[in-house]
Amino acid sequence: MTRYLAHLLSKPGLCSAVVSGALLLAHGGVSQAAEPAATGAKQAPLKIAFIYLGPVGDGGWTFAHDNGRKAVEKAFGNQVQTTFVQNVPESADAERVVHDLTEQGNTLIFGTSFGYMEPLLRSASESKNVRFEHATGYKTAPNLRTYDARFYEGAYMAGVLAGAMTKTNVLGFVGSLPIPEVIRNIDSFTLGAQSVNPNVKVRVVWVNEWFNPPKETEATQSLINGGADVLMQNTDSSAVLQTAQKAGKYAFGWDSDMAAYAPKAHLASSIVNWGPYYVKAARDALQGKWTTGRAWWGVKEGAIDLVSISDKVPPEARAKVDAVKKGLRDGSFSIWKGPITDNTGKVVLAKDKVANDAFLGAINFYVKGVEGKVPGAGK
Repeated sequence: MTRYLAHLLSKPGLCSAVVSGALLLAHGGVSQAAEPAATGAKQAPLKIAFIYLGPVGDGGWTFAHDNGRKAVEKAFGNQVQTTFVQNVPESADAERVVHDLTEQGNTLIFGTSFGYMEPLLRSASESKNVRFEHATGYKTAPNLRTYDARFYEGAYMAGVLAGAMTKTNVLGFVGSLPIPEVIRNIDSFTLGAQSVNPNVKVRVVWVNEWFNPPKETEATQSLINGGADVLMQNTDSSAVLQTAQKAGKYAFGWDSDMAAYAPKAHLASSIVNWGPYYVKAARDALQGKWTTGRAWWGVKEGAIDLVSISDKVPPEARAKVDAVKKGLRDGSFSIWKGPITDNTGKVVLAKDKVANDAFLGAINFYVKGVEGKVPGAGK
């Protein structure tokens, strides 16, 4: 469930001075859906801030979060005023940005990457009147809660299409960081592919960053050179999809609908819709009902979907995806239901047993069909 450190400290222009108050003007923005009337009878708008790891134009992770911010504006109009700061590294700079945002009167602050956890915790202890929300984290406080999305559901559905479309029976996956969240998505993609094509193998190349288009491009080309003809990723840019198109292969969009980036290669996009959760959080704050806790939303709650499925996909694969969506919505289908074995032959989930969230949150193995070993998982 965690989104680990992005290691973006080497990026130019991200020094402490820039990331502090000046960064809000240089890289972020303030938006208000409508200017409230200048009358003392009206309540001041709720000031909401979003802290982004990457640029809003990345086409993936940060872009999806910013769409969620816009959904809040659309839902509440002049009841809210939103602020965002982009390109904030997961370091001490993040804490300075949070401090600046609280000083500016924001009382609901979203930190949208795992590495903001400790800065948000410290800020929560210092600013008791501010409500903090942390994406993909696991630590809470009386005024700090966490939220996440079940990305593995979209990965599974994409796997169904990949298994149906591959000619070589070799699928490629560009991984960001070898943490449970990403490993779970690789495994779920593989399980989806195997549900329609038991012969598929999945090869993984790690780039050890969330957003690094050149590295993502290089990793994709390496997988293609190794025989992969359908590519998937758990990284933040559209580089995998674009590289696949140049090589005449297929790929998927991730986090946002990336069909426009490489329409010839695009099979579908596994998207995350943060809008429903952000609207709920803002409503909770506006109505004085905000409380701490943890949320993990998926297809059932409208947070995860597989969209823009290509006409190249055969009807039976489309029907399979539709059935999976329906089952995830009504609870009749579980992706992680035994028997499931790892790629050494060990049974990790017994027959008919359904994995709980604790199991899913601690996955550190590859399922059968994924080649190689998880980095750092031991011998």
